[in-house]
Amino acid sequence: MLKVGDAAPDFSLPADDGSTFSLKSMRGKKVLLVFYPGDETPVCTAQLCEYRDGFEDYRELGVTVVGISKDDAESHRRFKERRDLPFSLLSDVDLKVAKQYDSAGILGMKRSVFLVDEKGVLRYVHVESVAIFRRRHDELIAAIRGL
Repeated sequence: MLKVGDAAPDFSLPADDGSTFSLKSMRGKKVLLVFYPGDETPVCTAQLCEYRDGFEDYRELGVTVVGISKDDAESHRRFKERRDLPFSLLSDVDLKVAKQYDSAGILGMKRSVFLVDEKGVLRYVHVESVAIFRRRHDELIAAIRGL
């Protein structure tokens, strides 16, 4: 199990815009990795739209938000456009990265959130035990400000 203080496992995944996102390339920036079960599902939509609505708070704190699910880039493009999401969505179709982050379960992707600091160290770790629960925007902002 990953815990606060561990080095964040490096990875590269395809993004919704056709580029490749590499965690290593984000050194020097804070990154919030948001693993979620799937595009357009009720809880995931509510969660990511809440992060969208509070996006300015993340920006003010210097945090880059990145969503990760098993859906492919085309699904992500439609979801992002339909919901006007201002952050990248990455495709982890084989759950390889989810497994590195203890976010793969029997039914697919677990809902989880990881804050990676500028040096690539985990500063916040939360993996939901039940997929219907989620970290709310205000909880995450309070945790980030408390670091």
